[in-house]
Amino acid sequence: MKFNWGTGIVLAFIGFIAFILYFIITMLVDDNFEHELVTEDYYGAELLYQNDINKLEKSKELEENISYLRTSEGLKIVFPETIDYKKITGKVFLYRPSNKQLDFETIISLSKSNLLIPDNRLVDGRWNIIVDWQYNGNNYLFKESITY
Repeated sequence: MKFNWGTGIVLAFIGFIAFILYFIITMLVDDNFEHELVTEDYYGAELLYQNDINKLEKSKELEENISYLRTSEGLKIVFPETIDYKKITGKVFLYRPSNKQLDFETIISLSKSNLLIPDNRLVDGRWNIIVDWQYNGNNYLFKESITY
């Protein structure tokens, strides 16, 4: 068989197609490339997003908003000192973008003006904190991305 420019072009196309197919098959089969949705009911959550915007705006009206700090015991979420912590209700959701199995939600139950999330529940890396809380009939929302 004689090797000329036409044969070279055909071999280049075949090599390129094999290269692309290799990467497509690798992406489909390998678990390292598995991506999950943030929520299963994406469109339903999108319809309720205006409620979250209203809660965030209400939170901006507070004299002091929620803060957080990392301690040796874990992550401490500190509620405003100016309000009665016994009347606070709601939930805290910690979302791990890289691993859905690490996500968890906890009910706000305060004996002091702060909530401690134990260190053994949190793995080092990026977390999204969402605190959806109520006080005196008003709904508030705190969202933050942290690196733990």
